[in-house]
Amino acid sequence: MTTVWILAHFDDEYCGLPLIDEARAAGAEQLFLYVVDYPSARIRDQRHAETRALLRWLGVEAARVAHVGQGTGAADGALHKALPAAYAALEAALKDVQVERIVCPAWEGGHMDHDMCALLAVTLAVARSSRRGGPPPVEMVSLYNGKDLPAPLFHGARPLDENGPVRRLKLRPRDFFRWMLAVRFFWLQRAWLGLWPTMFWTYWRRGFGVQRLEPARVRERPHAGTLLYERQFHTPYEEVRAAADEFLARPAGRS
Repeated sequence: MTTVWILAHFDDEYCGLPLIDEARAAGAEQLFLYVVDYPSARIRDQRHAETRALLRWLGVEAARVAHVGQGTGAADGALHKALPAAYAALEAALKDVQVERIVCPAWEGGHMDHDMCALLAVTLAVARSSRRGGPPPVEMVSLYNGKDLPAPLFHGARPLDENGPVRRLKLRPRDFFRWMLAVRFFWLQRAWLGLWPTMFWTYWRRGFGVQRLEPARVRERPHAGTLLYERQFHTPYEEVRAAADEFLARPAGRS
């Protein structure tokens, strides 16, 4: 049985490092699937190498890290425009995999690609429902959102109340600082200059937590007010919502 990570971008896994450690300590197989593509081979290869290096350091073999989004047309920042192709790539990658649990970025209105990974995750889980136990559970990790904050401010790794109860993972001080230092694997990514301090401010004050993602949640607005991706990436929620609803209305094959 496998814990499957459905992630948008190379480096998204960094925000779930304690969960990676938890699964490894439990002896669980893990599979990391990345669903967006990049504008050039140079950027794609550089970022893929960074992620592989981090995961190798965490004890994950390179064979368990797959860029399923390459060549699908699911461009970085526009995953909502290629949901059927992304879903087909995920289905192909999981054809012979026994899925025990799925982990994905939170449905939180921070980045449209992250929200679409949550949508894909619950759709895949429902498609794997069994008569005995129902779909495998989907857990989500908060990366960032802008709930109740003016531009340009945002919350780093702060789970939304709208997403339900939080399961907290206990971290020892050495675990916490090991995680902080692991950002070195992404030293070329300038985005961490802003996100890293806000992430660890949240973790220091609130701890690290994950939430269960129920299928009905992805049919709701992440939170009231302007979403972070609306003001930061100028992508209207209505555009993303329309693409999500069109995908959800498709038959089980999502073709």
